[in-house]
Amino acid sequence: MNSLPVGKLPSALLKRFLGKLKIEDERVVLGPAIGEDVAVIKFNNKLLVAKTDPVTFATDLIGWYAVNVNANDIATMGVRPRWFLATILLPEQGTSQEAERIFDQILSACNSLEITLVGGHTETTYGLTRPIVVGCMLAEAENQPIITTSGAKPGDDIVITKGIAIEGTAVLAREAKPTLLSSKLSQDLVQRAADYLFSPGISVLQEALIADSRVKVHSMHDPTEGG
Repeated sequence: MNSLPVGKLPSALLKRFLGKLKIEDERVVLGPAIGEDVAVIKFNNKLLVAKTDPVTFATDLIGWYAVNVNANDIATMGVRPRWFLATILLPEQGTSQEAERIFDQILSACNSLEITLVGGHTETTYGLTRPIVVGCMLAEAENQPIITTSGAKPGDDIVITKGIAIEGTAVLAREAKPTLLSSKLSQDLVQRAADYLFSPGISVLQEALIADSRVKVHSMHDPTEGG
């Protein structure tokens, strides 16, 4: 039995899994595929756009992360995210204060992006040492061609909004602050890095919607959480 490294499944293994899947429902416009983060299903004259993503690496603002990373993947389809569901898995010995803190983060992030929290599930889970939040984001779109990751074409211009390693810099500063300070980095530098989460920020919702409304976009992708 081969053990897997921490992180996403190797592409070859994922490709083998997806090769077993045969979708016969003709309403599925976009199903699971390597590189695609969103599913699209036809409902009469509208499209249901759906996305799910967990947050397992960050603890201080895990609820806020969960909303934003799921919203990003919907937005890069050229669609505004609308409805959010969250599964909150608390570690053993988790507290009611921790549960409320995560809930408040989710609610705050939803409010800031004009997203409605419509459901979810919360529990204390055996074997966990830190919280995990799994989000599911839903949206509605017109029944027309949508932007996909695989839609890129030869000759396309590649545009990066903001900068590189914004999320990674912020996560390191927030999750490893004592280590960074003990290695002679200044308090001011570590705080500036931690604030990258909000400025320039990891949300690409506005940039994605603006791009879709102004130019002909063949493909968009959000690289948070490694892509």
